[in-house]
Amino acid sequence: MAYKKKTKKVKRQVTAAVVHVQSSFNNTLATVTTMEGDVLLRGSSGKLGFKGARKGTPFAASQVGATLAKEMAVIGIKTIEVNLQGPGSGRDSVVRSLQASGFNVSVLRDVTPLPHNGCRPPKKRRV
Repeated sequence: MAYKKKTKKVKRQVTAAVVHVQSSFNNTLATVTTMEGDVLLRGSSGKLGFKGARKGTPFAASQVGATLAKEMAVIGIKTIEVNLQGPGSGRDSVVRSLQASGFNVSVLRDVTPLPHNGCRPPKKRRV
């Protein structure tokens, strides 16, 4: 059987990116994408070794931002747009750690989905 020669992974050189931060009460997820939406990097507080209730803390979120910042510097990213989603306490911490790492934050967007009238509520409780 003939072996196929593996192609080398090409390291992308990107100057601007979008950081999507999804912060819930239990965890903080951050994804770095190109402007078109291709995923470059991902990180979460669970990936860094935080377990249980500590995943949802602002400290864990700042650590996520710091580790992503190191990896983003290698790619060559200078300016970022940040999309924040969710009610968690780690929203601001990620942005602060990215700014402290020397990235130029051009846009801060809140993309949390808001129901216009929402789902039908459950029936009235009878006791």
